[in-house]
Amino acid sequence: MKILKNIFNKKSRSPEDGIFFAEIETIIGFKPLSIYFYQKAFTHRSTNKMDSKGNPMNYERLEFLGDAMLSAVIAAHLYNEVPTGDEGYLTKMRSKIVSREHLNELGRDLDLIRFIDSKVPAQHFGENIHGNIFEALVGAIFLDRGYDYCEKFIQKAVVGPYVDIAKLEGKVISYKSLLIEWCQKEKKSFHYDIFDDNGNDGQKYFGVKLSIDAKVIAKARATSKKKAEEKASQRAYFALQEKINNK
Repeated sequence: MKILKNIFNKKSRSPEDGIFFAEIETIIGFKPLSIYFYQKAFTHRSTNKMDSKGNPMNYERLEFLGDAMLSAVIAAHLYNEVPTGDEGYLTKMRSKIVSREHLNELGRDLDLIRFIDSKVPAQHFGENIHGNIFEALVGAIFLDRGYDYCEKFIQKAVVGPYVDIAKLEGKVISYKSLLIEWCQKEKKSFHYDIFDDNGNDGQKYFGVKLSIDAKVIAKARATSKKKAEEKASQRAYFALQEKINNK
């Protein structure tokens, strides 16, 4: 927050501006041409900032652009690296690399949250803030330096340290999808029974009972229905792992 305190004051370049510029250069591996895009990439909508044309000044549109650039660069990498992979294989592998879980990991590893200019306390951000900011940074690089530099950064920050084809082939990105696919293949009935399961801490939770062929296989609770279903599916997968993997 302190680094960006005076970053939007265009009348003079403050020491904080210089620190921010140097930090961004270190992270991306080359000099930014226009620091404006990177300022925008770390501006939360809660600041209610506007650009010179009166448009919202926050990272959300850059996040959309960065997502598209990541998808394109990773798709090209997989196409070249796995010449025997068909469309379905390539799509699944790309999904594993650009999954929300993985993007959050990338954002956390770079500690991007330290740059955010926001009126919302950092402890109130959801887990996905890390991946959102990472995507916004990619979008900023594309607008600032173009496709080649954007690809260079993605190769350095994502492909090099994180993309291991052999490991990714065995990585499960959705236990729910895997379990449903297995049930359908084996002609087994399945049902997710969802109910409110509020705790003593005042936080709202959702409970899930996952039944297969009318038998409860796993239970779980989480702060959202989607998370509870995924957690229950993961537990069911490990309970049935031998049967699933032998098919």
